[in-house]
Amino acid sequence: MPGQPSGRLRLRLVQRASGLEPTENLAALDDVAADLPGDTDLVVLPEAFARDFGEPGSDLAPFAEPLDGPFADRLGALAEETGAAWLAGMFEVAEDASRPLNTLVLAGGDEPAAYRKIHLYDSFGYRESDTISPGALEPCVTTLDGFPLGLMTCYDLRFPELPRALAKRGAEAIVVPAAWVAGDRKVEHWRTLLRARAIENTVWVIGVGQPGPRYAGHSMVIAPDGDIVAEAEDGEATLDATIDRAAVAQVRRTNPSLENRRM
Repeated sequence: MPGQPSGRLRLRLVQRASGLEPTENLAALDDVAADLPGDTDLVVLPEAFARDFGEPGSDLAPFAEPLDGPFADRLGALAEETGAAWLAGMFEVAEDASRPLNTLVLAGGDEPAAYRKIHLYDSFGYRESDTISPGALEPCVTTLDGFPLGLMTCYDLRFPELPRALAKRGAEAIVVPAAWVAGDRKVEHWRTLLRARAIENTVWVIGVGQPGPRYAGHSMVIAPDGDIVAEAEDGEATLDATIDRAAVAQVRRTNPSLENRRM
């Protein structure tokens, strides 16, 4: 599990599609583990990796699991086996049994962490809120080897107040698993918003999406100065990158915008 803090994290981004059969998605986790470099600190998979959304409006309640269910348990076992933390999306049982939560689970961090998607995708002709319950208004900042990480999911990216809240709570990297639906201008929205969130908060931003044709792909890592340091195309892909806290400190010395804000 996590070792001594080094100020750096070695990432593997897995741009892979999830399917409609949960057991096949569990098996896909093992495929990812089999190909994992031994020095990886964090594996990031997309939103809804335990089971895809299916057709718009599909009933997702039968696929909801608790945080000690098969998917989260397998993430925890893989974290133990590989020595890396694992982050992936699932549907979690909710108070409203007919509408589960859209949840990110981090296994193998400095402490257990889960983030329930706050902003539901009632946009571009979709209504995620018909089948998903919104998470509580609680920004999620956790740590991995002492590196402060903020968690968001997909549509959250369009709401700058959430990443700002994460930065104010100490996040120096924001990880955004997604199933960013493909369409006109959607890749440019994704790329622009990821870069904007990095620039305005002087943090690393890591976006990991499901691939085409249904989704937009283009997983990427953005440095705190807004540079794209790694980017996939729209098909299935893996990306390896290293992020470090020193880059955050350097950018913030040059551009102390968080300190200069007045609102």
